[in-house]
Amino acid sequence: MDGQRDEQHDDAGDRDAPVTDGDPPRPTRSLVGPGGPLRRVGLIVAVLAVALTGAVLGVLAGGQVDTDIGPFRANLSISPARDGGTTVDIPPLGALLLDSHDGPTHLTVRLGALDQGRTEALIDDPASISRASQSAVEDVRSGVMRLGLRALGASVLVTLILAGLIFRNVRRTAWAGGLALLVTAGSLGTAAATVRPQAIEEPRYEGLLVNAPAIVGDARRIANDYTKYAEQLQRLVGNVSQLYTTVSALPLLEPTPGTTRVLHVSDMHLNPTGWQLIRTVVEQFGIDVVIDTGDITDWGSEPEASFVGSIGLLKKPYVFIRGNHDSGKTAAAVARQPNAIVLNNSTTTVGGLTIAGIGDPRFTPDKNTSPAGSGLTPQVADQVIDAGEQLATTVRRSPQPVNIALVHDPASAGPLAGTCPLVLAGHTHARQVSRLPQAPGQQPTALMVEGSTGGAGLRGLEGEKPTPLTMTVLYFDQQKMLQAYDDITVGGTGQSQVNLERHVVADPAQGAQASVTPTPTGGAPESPNPLQSPTPSPTS
Repeated sequence: MDGQRDEQHDDAGDRDAPVTDGDPPRPTRSLVGPGGPLRRVGLIVAVLAVALTGAVLGVLAGGQVDTDIGPFRANLSISPARDGGTTVDIPPLGALLLDSHDGPTHLTVRLGALDQGRTEALIDDPASISRASQSAVEDVRSGVMRLGLRALGASVLVTLILAGLIFRNVRRTAWAGGLALLVTAGSLGTAAATVRPQAIEEPRYEGLLVNAPAIVGDARRIANDYTKYAEQLQRLVGNVSQLYTTVSALPLLEPTPGTTRVLHVSDMHLNPTGWQLIRTVVEQFGIDVVIDTGDITDWGSEPEASFVGSIGLLKKPYVFIRGNHDSGKTAAAVARQPNAIVLNNSTTTVGGLTIAGIGDPRFTPDKNTSPAGSGLTPQVADQVIDAGEQLATTVRRSPQPVNIALVHDPASAGPLAGTCPLVLAGHTHARQVSRLPQAPGQQPTALMVEGSTGGAGLRGLEGEKPTPLTMTVLYFDQQKMLQAYDDITVGGTGQSQVNLERHVVADPAQGAQASVTPTPTGGAPESPNPLQSPTPSPTS
């Protein structure tokens, strides 16, 4: 042992002794060698880089959850960002951007298609509306908490896998995982600590809303009005019950054998309440045919196509023409329903009635077919009048006498005077019954313009009072002439009054008694008459 210590001492002495020319070179400690300071710095930088990369990849891969918020199926996701904030994607309207929080994380909320079943459950059950309103905030909070935990777990897991593959060292892998946990938790904590709930009062809009200045300008007022009406949302449920009660108490028209009952609806504008009311009337009145004169959607986009799925549930023939808010995709989605018939300058016979119809020549989101900001200018008047002329030609050539002609905009009705006894239209969101100018020797033609069966959708909240939901039941005798009609009006959002008004046609051969209203002619001036739509913009 003493010898070994002497040898070690000698070795140490040799290391301390000066090097002579005859001695071999001795190794020295390198700055970049094992344990060198530069190497340690490099390892720290590498661990940090792997941790940050793993955290980002983990958040992008696993930082999303699906959750139910009321009747919506929503997808929540987070992603790295410089300024934080929240984006609410609302197809097909666009996106709502909120300055909701600071920090390097951005929250995105994507609202999926409206679930028809859950929506109708809310309308059918007053208690479910109350529960939904009370649980909505908790649903969002719970979804965000699950999102944060999932992002945290995904961040650490991906980092550990990445570090294990790169370093193949347990200690360095553990350090990388710990740093990823610290970075992700710190980012989420910063966002949580800087949440600004008031940010929803100052949103920024992007997407299709940018192309709809009228909607953008009124969006805040609509939101404020809706908040006011939402406090009375349970009255909407009363609409359905009261409609059943009122209809049951009303002496139904005693139809003669062969009477055909037609329900005329129009301008649903994505309001699911309208479907419940339509089903109620179809069942209570024994409706044979439903006629829809267009604007079943708002933007004609593909996500909206799911809204038309309720047509099949009616189990009655459903005759449809496109409105200026309905695209070709909308019409195709309607046509896929087993009981639907889409007319586009064509005729059909259903329930013993021969019906002709043509879609609106405009498509509101397409500014090439519907110039933005214009009223019923000569250019637009020529479009809608030409559609009426095309349909008039089709009616005259029909091998069977046409009983009803369908146009979306009543401005298209003029050329149809004398070609058939009745023209149905919509578009203006205001019910009106009139007669088209009658030339000598022509049969009289009545024009019946329906209001909005969907209460004009969100735009129905723009006025001081919400737009009512309207529809009309038409009774046709054995000769397929109009013998009576019932106007049904249900108060708009926040109102519960239901009115049914019956009108009996004294002389079916002469049609409904009403004043004659002029219709626009080609090259019409910009000042509209009562039958002309005030604007072909997205607001109607």
